[in-house]
Amino acid sequence: MINQNLDFQEAVCVAPDIYWVGMFLENDPFQCHPYLIKNGNESILIDPGSMLEFDETVRKIKTICDMGSIKYIILHHQDPDLAAAVPEIEKIINRDDLLIVTHSRMSALIKHYLVTSKYYEIDKHDNVLITSNNFRLDFLTTPYCHSPGAFVSYEAKTKTLFSGDIFGGIEESWEFYADETYFEKAKRFHQEYMPSKDIFNYALSKIEELDIDLIAPQHGSIIIKKYIPDLIQKMKDLDCGLYIEEKYNLELIDIIKELQEKEETIFERDKLLFEQSKRAEMGEMIGSIAHQWRQPLSAVNTLIAILNEKNNRSELTQEEISDKLAKIEKSVVYMSDTIEDFINYYRPNKVKSVFNVHKALNRALEIVDFTINKESIKIDLDVDETLKINGVMNEYIQVIVSILLNINDLIEERGLLEVKIDISVYKEDDHAVMLIKDNAGGISEEILPKIFNPYFTTKHQSVGVGLGLYIAKMIIENNMRGTLSAQNSENGALFCIRMLCED
Repeated sequence: MINQNLDFQEAVCVAPDIYWVGMFLENDPFQCHPYLIKNGNESILIDPGSMLEFDETVRKIKTICDMGSIKYIILHHQDPDLAAAVPEIEKIINRDDLLIVTHSRMSALIKHYLVTSKYYEIDKHDNVLITSNNFRLDFLTTPYCHSPGAFVSYEAKTKTLFSGDIFGGIEESWEFYADETYFEKAKRFHQEYMPSKDIFNYALSKIEELDIDLIAPQHGSIIIKKYIPDLIQKMKDLDCGLYIEEKYNLELIDIIKELQEKEETIFERDKLLFEQSKRAEMGEMIGSIAHQWRQPLSAVNTLIAILNEKNNRSELTQEEISDKLAKIEKSVVYMSDTIEDFINYYRPNKVKSVFNVHKALNRALEIVDFTINKESIKIDLDVDETLKINGVMNEYIQVIVSILLNINDLIEERGLLEVKIDISVYKEDDHAVMLIKDNAGGISEEILPKIFNPYFTTKHQSVGVGLGLYIAKMIIENNMRGTLSAQNSENGALFCIRMLCED
């Protein structure tokens, strides 16, 4: 049980080597609290206050240590109730190596008090202070609570948080230590001084991660461990700053409702697009198989016609029969392999794993080779065969196939006789990068920004529904956390797939 019967005429030890050195102001709800950390010849004064408390603060410090042993003055923000006494305190300390510990956003303002000491700006020192005897303070920035450069200080050994304005209170009946009713006393202060619920919650989320036994705020009461979790939760639910303006609050509620409705609409749209894409994939598979079967079926039909004709004229030799049957068998095997390849390609497999990029590329080229005219296309590969990425290999293959099929469609549409496709795979900044470049004339600048949009297509509706590249982009960027982009380069298009490498 905390003893509330304290002598405020003396310094109060609140944790090992940590002292309250403030002044109790009678009938003043706005109590200000400086603290001293006793640390040999590198002691630390925290938020020393204004000239109202100056004499009492100095007197109390002298009962603990010599003023000249103070090397650091921490200023959690720049307001006069916290910093106005610093110039006079500097004179008493009288140290050339005295440092003002604050944020760079505030040092430019604090100088207007005529502070002469040098600054130790926390944001330029990794938000930590370590003294020569290894005493350590960690700083957490809490921007706009209520100053742009505001921060809190945490001493891990005693688990003490010096919280500046956060957790401060305006109390008509002031108590040194807070009790279970403290939220009601702190509520008004935070409603008026914290700019918004979002900004305040950002600061609280950082503080919540700390292991805290004691909170020592600049205003209000000191808070012990058992009251801290409940107080933080109530603070997180508090409407403050702009939120206490009814008009703003109502507008914000409308915005949130609108965003939720848009999110639901996007979810339903994506669900519909995926269903349509599956139907489109099935249609593409059937169309691709039919396309690949035309030539071997025509060859088989021709061979059978020749066999029948020669058989009717009794001109068939055993050697010719064997030759024609071997060719028919080769075509049938090719057709069977085509079915197997496409079934494997479209078979759903959502289990993510680490796979080789080169292997996936080869598989994609095998599939696309069924649909493009090999005589008119030359493919050059420059591939780092060691690179691996994490994801669904079949989906990654699908992305490559979608890109190559679009190149193939462009070749047929433009009647191009000679096309070169350069595919390179290399490592860049921990990423596996695949570039697919052609010289097929590129993509019209008018439609280039639209090629990844759903339902966008320049093809007849019997050929495509405009989902291929849209699904490809969703696979890479939503499912696999990579990027897929396209641009024109020289005499053609350049597609770039970028994924994080795996060991």
